[in-house]
Amino acid sequence: MSILPEPGTGAGAGALRDFRAGFHQCLTARSDALFELTDAVLCSSGPVVSLPGLSLTGVFTRGHGALYDALSAGRIDADRFREALAAQPLGRVRGRIVLAVDATGWLRPDANCSPGRLYCHVTGHGRGQDQMVPGWSYSFIAALEPGASSWTQILDAARIGQDDDPAEVTALQLRAVVDRLIATGQHQPGDAPIAVVTDSGYDVPRLAHQLRDLPVIVIGRLRSDRVLYGLPGAYTGTGRPPKHGRLFRMTDPETWCDTDTATSTPTARFGRLEAKAWAHLHARLTHRAAWIGHEGDLPIIDGTLIRLQTERLPHTGKPTPLWLWTSQQDLDPGLLDAIWSAWLRRFDIEHTFRFLKQTLGWTIPQVRDPESADRWTWLVVAAFTQLGLARALAADLRLPWEAPAVAGRLTPARVRRDFPNLHAALPRLTRAPKPSKPGPGRPAGQRNRRKAPIRDPGKKAKREKTMREREQHLTSTKG
Repeated sequence: MSILPEPGTGAGAGALRDFRAGFHQCLTARSDALFELTDAVLCSSGPVVSLPGLSLTGVFTRGHGALYDALSAGRIDADRFREALAAQPLGRVRGRIVLAVDATGWLRPDANCSPGRLYCHVTGHGRGQDQMVPGWSYSFIAALEPGASSWTQILDAARIGQDDDPAEVTALQLRAVVDRLIATGQHQPGDAPIAVVTDSGYDVPRLAHQLRDLPVIVIGRLRSDRVLYGLPGAYTGTGRPPKHGRLFRMTDPETWCDTDTATSTPTARFGRLEAKAWAHLHARLTHRAAWIGHEGDLPIIDGTLIRLQTERLPHTGKPTPLWLWTSQQDLDPGLLDAIWSAWLRRFDIEHTFRFLKQTLGWTIPQVRDPESADRWTWLVVAAFTQLGLARALAADLRLPWEAPAVAGRLTPARVRRDFPNLHAALPRLTRAPKPSKPGPGRPAGQRNRRKAPIRDPGKKAKREKTMREREQHLTSTKG
């Protein structure tokens, strides 16, 4: 059994106590029930498989009715809680903060009465087996750590609505997170720019354009069939000045020019990894889709294209090249290696999603209202943050068939296994429950006369795809 040290003797103990006190102050309604529900997630034995089953844990001193009442009628000051998350210690990859942004779905295919559902992408187990399943889509932003680790520090979570543009939501999220990191002193003038890493599902040049006034570097993966263009040459004096230069087709090596920077790094997982960078390449934009409402000439979003080639892959063994695009220019060998190594850490957020869903039970509750889902999401984020603060204090209570963990390198599941022992030494912040009687409920034999309406999933707002559709929409609106 591990015991928390006295205040002041361990940074982890003080940080954990301070975070729990600050989190309790962020709960403005049904605070005690919500706080004990978070402790129940941390102290329950095994994965969370039932929401009312959490009321049976020893740390939850109220009934299962108070549990549902807290999720439906409780209140959380989300802005204040986001500030508390930004003030926590953050890991750095090669001296810079690395933020991973990704979206994941809380699948609710049978919740026909739940509003706000979208079609969430679900990856299949075979080629062409991907599906679109109705559910609530959440966008997460997490700070990554160096080395092979399943730990991340979640900084923000936002549900994407039916009228929202996911790209706009992501840009606003990142802008708010960066501002909070600057306000809390996590990033100061003179520090290395914050790296934002994304997967191929994001429009990386557009995201870089939206965040161009912030101290960030956007890094994302591109499809291998993209075509980029270089800067135009000198103006000859005849005709319209060109906006695009040489053509760079990723599938055609004959269109590739000499690389500006190249490195070769031996790795234990991928063999020798070769990185080649071509500077000053941009995508050709048109007044369609996301840029249809842009006034004036479309911008030239200049960046650097990076090609990663490995000797082998851990699962398939086939050396498939990988293409990255970054808004950073003039890469030296050290910065090139820092950029692609920071992007490879992006997959740590996938481990976080799996732990939130399979162990902490993020998608287990069958709540109807999306507001209740938002409250439960914040509780799960608070629980995961407490595990990160307690990993230096937890003992390795490994099972007989598990290998011993390296000191200070416990996984989130092993830290949660010892958290009940840590919880016993933490100060009690909730009040004793008041005795009450359950309500009478619906009279026996009487049917429910107020049936919930059926909600169709999908987008409500339709965006014009072409200029002709936009002009027709504007004409009909004025008429």
